[in-house]
Amino acid sequence: MIEISNLTKTFSDSVVLNNLSLVVEKGEVLGFLGPNGAGKSTTMRILTGFLSANKGTIKVNGQDLESNAVDVKKMIGYLPEGAPSYGDMTVISFMKFIGEIRGYKGDELSERINYVLGLVDLQGVSLQAIETLSKGYKRRVGLAQAIIHDPQILLLDEPTDGLDPNQKQQVRALIKSLSKDKIVVISTHILEEVTSVCTRAVIISQGRIVADGTPAELESKSRYHNAVTIKLLRPYDISEDLLELKEEFSIETIGNSSGYCVVSEKGESLFTSVSAIAYRKNWPIKEVFATRGQLEDVFSKLTQGAQ
Repeated sequence: MIEISNLTKTFSDSVVLNNLSLVVEKGEVLGFLGPNGAGKSTTMRILTGFLSANKGTIKVNGQDLESNAVDVKKMIGYLPEGAPSYGDMTVISFMKFIGEIRGYKGDELSERINYVLGLVDLQGVSLQAIETLSKGYKRRVGLAQAIIHDPQILLLDEPTDGLDPNQKQQVRALIKSLSKDKIVVISTHILEEVTSVCTRAVIISQGRIVADGTPAELESKSRYHNAVTIKLLRPYDISEDLLELKEEFSIETIGNSSGYCVVSEKGESLFTSVSAIAYRKNWPIKEVFATRGQLEDVFSKLTQGAQ
């Protein structure tokens, strides 16, 4: 368990974290969201002991970070933004270096290196210098060093930055598999990553938590919660037909006149009513579905003007 209580951090006259409190339980994959400068990376760095807070406390599995820094750091794997490493080292020599720092020797060290290189698909470049690798491969080297000691807590700052779509899917699947017996905290600006990987999302703005819940709970706060998306086979104006609806609604065009989004002004479910009209009026339907809401809409609403 991670327990953050009243965390405050200032740089000169700027307040980056403002009395932030948060509890994260084992088995959770927490998406940590916020605009640039909201305090995401600063919180990560304080959690790892790289920065100290002006006030507040952090406990990891019951141990206070300030008074038990070495023991707490042993529990944590950290992938920082940019995944810094030693570029002139080969992948395998860098992993050996990190493994030895983590206390592994001999056969155990070799086993851990082979295991994590396999997990993140780095065997094919293990003898290459890190500086010669693509951004995506460098990111995977950073992830490998973070998990080599099988940490109880994983702190990942933009873990899929620079990866192609297939690599993103692989890393997200890996994060899900690792989270079963760990705490995983992901700082990201990729909102689809939150809905596909995270069990919980926290949005911070100007150093304060402005939302905390499951992705579905946050999506339900969107104006597009219960909206109906309609895709047509050919252009057709549905606006006059929808005047039959008893609920208050608005219509947004998607792309062109072959796509619409019908939004309930009160968040009511419109799917049954809209579907009935579509059937009766013989709309040229290609696809129709209700939406859970848009996390991007909630994020923008809560952080508007914070950047």
